Amino acid sequence: MATIPFGISRLDSRIGGGAPEGSVVLLSGEAGAGAREFLYTAAMMNAVATADPELFDLHYGSPHGSARQPEEIHYVSFTANEAELQREIAFTMDEEIVAAGADAVTFADLSPEYFQLSPVPRSWYADKHQTVRDLGNTGEDTRDVLERFADYLDEHASGSLVVVDSLNDLIGRRSSDMAFSDVVMTLKGLRKAARDWSGLILLHLTRDAVRSEEFGSLMSSVDGTVQFAWESGGNERVRTMFVREFRGVLGRLEEDDIVQFETEIRDSGFDISDVRKIR
Repeated sequence: MATIPFGISRLDSRIGGGAPEGSVVLLSGEAGAGAREFLYTAAMMNAVATADPELFDLHYGSPHGSARQPEEIHYVSFTANEAELQREIAFTMDEEIVAAGADAVTFADLSPEYFQLSPVPRSWYADKHQTVRDLGNTGEDTRDVLERFADYLDEHASGSLVVVDSLNDLIGRRSSDMAFSDVVMTLKGLRKAARDWSGLILLHLTRDAVRSEEFGSLMSSVDGTVQFAWESGGNERVRTMFVREFRGVLGRLEEDDIVQFETEIRDSGFDISDVRKIR
């Protein structure tokens, strides 16, 4: 089975090149523990592979296993625009990587749909000349953000890497016009559609945004869940990452008895610094 790289070389090398194509993966963890940096690195490093192969080779190396680069990279946000996102990513990664990769990433700002039925003034979230229709919406201006999100994926997800930042925004609307069950049902439909798209979809979620039973519902709606946490060892706090469930990946990790990764944030973004084993 072909795989699509996560963009983290030491992880990709251990799992046959990346995630099986057609996967939907939930990235969840404590604030600052690395989930968002993982998302940034996946988008930028895959973009650099096409935009600047020499820079990619310097920071990542050669592709592993059965990996194939995604045809396109899409970064979807419900509340932030392209300039904001690029500025945030530049805080995490070397500016040379961000500059090289940014042009190869399509940033999709769904904030007009997200905020349109809220009391938030339009001037706060939309460019002066931007309308909902500018984003490709051919329906009414009051179209639901989940519908717009689904339409965007239908148009762009085939063969692509799509990173979604973040599910927190959708879940935060459950007290107004959207129920939590709507988000869960959307993810289940997304997992089914992703098989035909043969791409990779990464969904970011801050763990404390949902209750335990809600988190379980989200996990059961996707192909894989990667969790990020802080651990204290003596006087130091370290970032850790472990794979909870993952179709086509977890078995490979268990063959090597790997249970947890220690991670860190470097100039090239998210990286693995050590591997812990249970046997």
